[in-house]
Amino acid sequence: MNNTFIHPTADFTLEFADMNITPAQIDALRDKFVAAHQGIMDIEAGKIKNPDENRKVTHFTDRIAYPKSDLFKAVEKFASEIREGKIKGSTGQKITQVVINGIGGSALGPQLLQFAINGPYWNELSEDQRKHNCKIYFVDNTDTAGVADLLPVLNLESTLIVSISKSGGTQETKNNMFAFMHAYAEKNLNFAAHAAAITMRDSELDKLSRGTGWLAVFEMAESIGGRTSETSIVGHLPAALAGINFAKFLEGACEMDTWTRQPDALKNPAYMLALSWYIAGNGKGDKNMIIVPYSDRLLLFSRYLQQLVMESLGKEFDLDGKPVFQGLNVFGNKGGTDAHAFIQQLHDGRNDFFTIFIEPLKDALNVPVKDLITMGDYLHGFETGLATALRNRGRQLIQIRIPEVSEYYLGMLIAMFERAVAYYAELIHINAFHQPGVQAYKKAASVNIALNTQLQTALAQIAPFAGTAAAITEKAGIDRNVTRDVEALLAKFVANPSRPLNGFKVTKIWSEGEWNYTVQKA
Repeated sequence: MNNTFIHPTADFTLEFADMNITPAQIDALRDKFVAAHQGIMDIEAGKIKNPDENRKVTHFTDRIAYPKSDLFKAVEKFASEIREGKIKGSTGQKITQVVINGIGGSALGPQLLQFAINGPYWNELSEDQRKHNCKIYFVDNTDTAGVADLLPVLNLESTLIVSISKSGGTQETKNNMFAFMHAYAEKNLNFAAHAAAITMRDSELDKLSRGTGWLAVFEMAESIGGRTSETSIVGHLPAALAGINFAKFLEGACEMDTWTRQPDALKNPAYMLALSWYIAGNGKGDKNMIIVPYSDRLLLFSRYLQQLVMESLGKEFDLDGKPVFQGLNVFGNKGGTDAHAFIQQLHDGRNDFFTIFIEPLKDALNVPVKDLITMGDYLHGFETGLATALRNRGRQLIQIRIPEVSEYYLGMLIAMFERAVAYYAELIHINAFHQPGVQAYKKAASVNIALNTQLQTALAQIAPFAGTAAAITEKAGIDRNVTRDVEALLAKFVANPSRPLNGFKVTKIWSEGEWNYTVQKA
C-alpha cells in the first residue's frame, strides 16, 4: 500500500504513513471502491448528483472550460477597466475599494484566496504598491457591526459593492446590500453606479441589478454549490479586482483534478485522503479533523474546510432515506501558534482526532537567527517536532508539503479536498451537495421574524402595560410556549431604543428575580 504520494512536476507531497492504515482495513472496503469512483465519474459526466434539488454538480468540469469562456474574459475586462480608471463611480472618482458582500461559499473562498495570496495587510499598501488593484473588504453576516465597522474606512464615491448570492434571495447578503443602499442614499449618491452582482439568471438579485442599471451583472451556474464555487465566477471576480492570477489558480486545480482521476483508490491521493478519514472515524466521523497549516497566510484554510467538509458530510439521511447521522468535525489553527494554543490537548488529552499538517517550504524572508539556522528553519523544526511528538503518542496524522503559498498550489489544495469530500460522500452513500440543515434554520428564523411582527402589532395595542415577559405574552394573545422568544425580543427592543418600533417603546427593571417590562406609547 502506498503511504506517500508525490507529484514530481508540481513537487506536491502527501504522506499517510502515520494514519497507520492496515491492509486488512483496506481489504474490508474494496467492495466500495468501484462504486465510489463511478459516483465521481458520474459527477463529471453530468449526471444528476444532487437528487434532492434535481441538479447536476459541475465544479470539476466547469473549471476546465472556464478560462477560455466569454465570462472569464468579461471578468478580466471589467477588473482591468476598474484598475485603469475607465469605469468610475457616480461622481467620476476612480474605484479603488471593493466590498465583497456574500456569506458561506460566496465569502469564505474569496477571503481565503485574498488572505493567502495578498496577505493580511494588502489594504494598507499604497495604490502603486498594489499595482493599482483595489483594496478589498468583506461583509459576510447580518451583524450590523460588520457594516458599521467598515463604513468609516470607505470613501463611498470610490467604492464598488459586489453582492454575491446564487439564489439572489440570501437574507444576510440582502440585508448588507440594503445597508449600503441606505449609506449611499444618505450621501445622495447613486448606488447603482457603485454596484455589481454575481447571481443566477432571473434570480431576485439578477432582476434588481439589471432593472436598476448596476455596473455589471455576472451569471453563475445553478449546478455549482456555494462551498464548491471558488474556482468559478464567485472566486474569480474578487480575485481579479485584487490583482490575483486566477488563471494560475485554475491551472493548479485542474492539475490536481487530472492527478486524482485515477480509478485505483490506492494510487489516488484524494481517494486515499478520504479513505484515511473514513477508517480513522470508523465510517461515522468518530474522530475530528484538525487542520494545521504551517503558514500565517493559510490561517483561513481551516475555516474554508469547515464549510466544505461539514456542510457536505453532515447529513441525517443517506441517499435511500435511511437515518445515518453522518458528519466529520473540522477544527484548526496555524503552526506553530497552535503549539501555544490547543496542542497541549492533542498531545496529552483525548485521542479523538487526526491531524493534517500543511507545510509550504519556501520562506517569505531569509532571517538568520543563530549560526546557520534561519527563522524559517525554526518553523520547520516545530512542525517536525510536533509531528514526532504526536507520532510518539500514537496520534494519527497526515503531512502535506508544497513548495510555496501561491495561486497554483492553493488551487491544488482546494481541488484535492473537494474530490476527497466527494469520494467520502460516495463511501457513506449520502448527498454531499445539498444542505437541508441550513434550510431548517432559515425556516425557523422566518418564524421568529413573523413573531417579531406579531409582537410589535400587539404591543402597540396593549400599551401602556407593565409586567413580566409571561404576562406580556398572555396579554398580547401570543402562544405561551414561545414566551422565551418573546422575552428575547423584548430585550432586543430595550437594547435598541432608537430603532423603529410600531408606535411604542419598552423599558425594563429587575424585580423579584426577573425582568419586568414597561410598554408605553411612543
